Amino acid sequence: MSGALSKGSLPAPTRERIALAVAEINGCSYCLSAHTYLAKNLAKLDDAEITANRSGASNDPHADAAVRFAAQVARVRGHVSEAELRAVKAAGYDDAQVIEIVQHVALNTWTNYINEVAKTDVDFPAISPRKAA
Repeated sequence: MSGALSKGSLPAPTRERIALAVAEINGCSYCLSAHTYLAKNLAKLDDAEITANRSGASNDPHADAAVRFAAQVARVRGHVSEAELRAVKAAGYDDAQVIEIVQHVALNTWTNYINEVAKTDVDFPAISPRKAA
């Protein structure tokens, strides 16, 4: 799904964490199901981490900054505060990585919307969003 973005500097587990947070925020059952499966089986994230990711956080301190920032970008449609931008940078993410995080939010939002409009059949173990934002 992520093509060129898979060649970025964010590790695969962090990309899955962001995908889970965004799918939960957007209420996309298909993407939440797919990324839960990928997070468990490819990124090797445990259930506690996946739960944290779905809540817009991470149990890994470095990844937490990226996931929190990504979730906020999704919630406020890009209108993040200077403090939120400073926080992700203070956690060690450079300008290019911040842009990459935003790109992952945009890509995942796009696929969430497509799958919701298309009513894509869930072909992974089904996970329902807690609530749509």
